[in-house]
Amino acid sequence: MPSSPERVRLREEEREVALAEAQAVFSVAGDPAYRDELARLIAAVEEGELTPVEAGTLEGLVELGLQAGRIRALYGPGGEQAALRLYRRLPRGSEVRETAAAVSEALSSLRGRRIESIRLDAIGPGAFSLNVSVDGADLSLRLDRQGARLASVGT
Repeated sequence: MPSSPERVRLREEEREVALAEAQAVFSVAGDPAYRDELARLIAAVEEGELTPVEAGTLEGLVELGLQAGRIRALYGPGGEQAALRLYRRLPRGSEVRETAAAVSEALSSLRGRRIESIRLDAIGPGAFSLNVSVDGADLSLRLDRQGARLASVGT
């Protein structure tokens, strides 16, 4: 079955973890609408290709399983790596990867400059601000669940 650009094709090791997680949540889900959503997800995972809607449903399951450590605990390091590879190809994972690349590009402008100070501040649950001062320029980076992004640039 050909894969269209908005669809996500699952590799075998990703399918195994995705299917097990979706089935585990399905077995305890009480809301009939959510159970229907999960049933569609399970069918799509078994087929090996997800629509954007199914990818969004799976994304939430994979993200939670990775953050909670459930995936590593149940499927080991190999299962965790498969889930991470899959997550990076899902919409939010792809967005987070893009924000990290943009921040890396901004930081590369500091190459060769003298660092005056670096400070990391906790600004909320899972949210941090990284402040870097170099040769009279200041960068503030925001790091949180939405990714990494340049918050401000000053001189």
